Amino acid sequence: MTRFYSCRGDDSLQYRCGARAANDLFDFIAGRPVCCTSVGSDQYRRTVAVCSLDGVDIALWLIRNGHAFDWPQYLIGKYATEQKEAERAGRGV
Repeated sequence: MTRFYSCRGDDSLQYRCGARAANDLFDFIAGRPVCCTSVGSDQYRRTVAVCSLDGVDIALWLIRNGHAFDWPQYLIGKYATEQKEAERAGRGV
């Protein structure tokens, strides 16, 4: 069973958070080349990477826009301030 997470917009209507994040990221990238650099692997041997687009850190962009969370296990709180700002502004998740 696939589970979808819901968020509420300013209009109090629910929407699928992941779908909105994916669509906004697709629009942001707009077919331009993304550069990713491996910084290690997780416990399942999946690559953990830092990705950027025209010098913009994509993780930072996602977090600032409320589409993702700072993940302390891998990011060590690197984006904690930006996440708090997005939360205070009521952006996204």
